[in-house]
Amino acid sequence: MEGMISTVALLCLVWSSVGALQVNIPQDQYEFARGDNITLPCTFTPASGTTPKLVVVSWSAEAATANAKETQIITYYFPSGTTDINSKYEGRVSLDIDYASGKANMKLSSITLADNKVFECRLLIPGDDEGKPADTARLVVLVAPSKPICKIQGKAEYGQNINLTCVSEEGSPTPTYNWDSRDVRNTPRLAAHPRTTDKGGILSLYNISKDTSGFYTCTSRNKIRSATCNITLAVMPPSMTFGSTAIIAIAVSVVALIALIVIIYCCCRHRKKKREEEYAMGVRGEEFHDKEPPKNGKSRQADREEDPNIDRDPNEERSERGYDSRRDYDDRRSDYDDRRSDYDDRRSDYNDRRSDYDDRRSDYDNRRSDYDDRRSDYNDRRDKYSDRNERYDDEPSSNDRRDRRNDDGAIYDEPYGDDRDHDRPPVPNNKPQRRDYDD
Repeated sequence: MEGMISTVALLCLVWSSVGALQVNIPQDQYEFARGDNITLPCTFTPASGTTPKLVVVSWSAEAATANAKETQIITYYFPSGTTDINSKYEGRVSLDIDYASGKANMKLSSITLADNKVFECRLLIPGDDEGKPADTARLVVLVAPSKPICKIQGKAEYGQNINLTCVSEEGSPTPTYNWDSRDVRNTPRLAAHPRTTDKGGILSLYNISKDTSGFYTCTSRNKIRSATCNITLAVMPPSMTFGSTAIIAIAVSVVALIALIVIIYCCCRHRKKKREEEYAMGVRGEEFHDKEPPKNGKSRQADREEDPNIDRDPNEERSERGYDSRRDYDDRRSDYDDRRSDYDDRRSDYNDRRSDYDDRRSDYDNRRSDYDDRRSDYNDRRDKYSDRNERYDDEPSSNDRRDRRNDDGAIYDEPYGDDRDHDRPPVPNNKPQRRDYDD
């Protein structure tokens, strides 16, 4: 309490020595790097002979736009000691007030580019509205330029006009830009080309030619530091642009691909025709050959002597012909499989014809069996006829005579002998002729 009384007494003494209220910020502009903790100073002198009952100290920032209101940052009420702080600056702002020395400084921590604006210090004392109640100062937040981005606007062709742009997204104060160029031999150009302008980071090149090609470097610079970017410019004739070159390359590739396909097709056709000729030459001699395939080693060797390509060992054939390529071996193996398949087809046809022959042989055997049955039946009938003849031969001999009686009972003699045969029954017409089948 005693300290407050002394402070008020000092303020009264100061106010008594000045005719009107005076508020002052020592400098018009303050520069600090982004992220620093800063203090903006503010001094005041009240009017003399007055004893204020209330003093209001406030700091504010200019509006972001012309039509918007200024932003109140912090307000302090004396002697109650009440402080009001804007929510946007909560935890970042504070006041350092000393009425005895006339000090009302604002402390701001971790400044950003958003703090790059004009700030105002104002004192409000009831009954003391003359003099200079407020003063302003600009805070410049220094930010190093970010790495600039270099681009080419337009077509880099003979006779065209193009722009080389260079922009840093960050930088405070606003960076300045400078272009430096070198030719294709990386030699610095001593003087700028008369058809070149450099303004605001844009390098304009007019009626470009082959000599315009080279290496271009842009430097973005402010008070803190600088940053650079590079770009390579290659000026080409209109017919040699990247798009035309790509079209030509694609066309050449398509033509080469078509030619390769045609060559592969012709080679396949030639190989197929050669196989057909070799197959025809090997089949004509055996087209109607029904001989059963050999089953022993000697016959197999004989077939190999007639046709060396039949059932040959791939390694032996490769060594004889000097083929070391796997592809040639596969081709010969495929040709061998084709001939083997054809041989199997001919063998199957032979088996079919052999089966048909066996069927006909079986039919012949059946007919032969039927003929034997009929022959056996004929022999049986022949035996029966022989038995009848034997019974007939057992009758009286030719010198004997029979007693015959007529109707009257008279007996007469009938000779037998040579005249006997005319009374024999006749031989039937359907009697088969005797044949000697044993012959």
